[in-house]
Amino acid sequence: MRELSGLQILERMLRGEIPAPSMAETLSFTLTEVSEGRAVFVGTTGPHLLNPMGAVHGGWCMTLIDSATGCAALTCLPTGVGYTTVETHTNMVRPILQNAGRVTCEARVLARGRQIITAEATVKDAAGRLLAHGGSTLMVLQPRG
Repeated sequence: MRELSGLQILERMLRGEIPAPSMAETLSFTLTEVSEGRAVFVGTTGPHLLNPMGAVHGGWCMTLIDSATGCAALTCLPTGVGYTTVETHTNMVRPILQNAGRVTCEARVLARGRQIITAEATVKDAAGRLLAHGGSTLMVLQPRG
């Protein structure tokens, strides 16, 4: 993978040539679309994601946003360059219920610098209603000599 750009890595993952991260299976979400500066994930809610109040745990939504914004940033990186999240914030607009079904998170890069990338994301239900929005600040990691 050190010989592939970030976009090439994610395109190969979509084609099944590179396995998806195991966390995506655990949390029931998957990458479904990528293009330069953009990534889309789809998640499926269920009883394994609930908080003590019976709604989907906010950490699931935050992780979905962090994953989508990170992948959107990765699409902008050349061969051998990586990233790490510096900060992710999430604003919940309405509760995500166990029976919400298919949830879509779309992220896009807002600004790309040599050291910092910022990206934003929205999380919507199957009817297109906004459930949450947020963003991430990501640090660009140059290859070590």
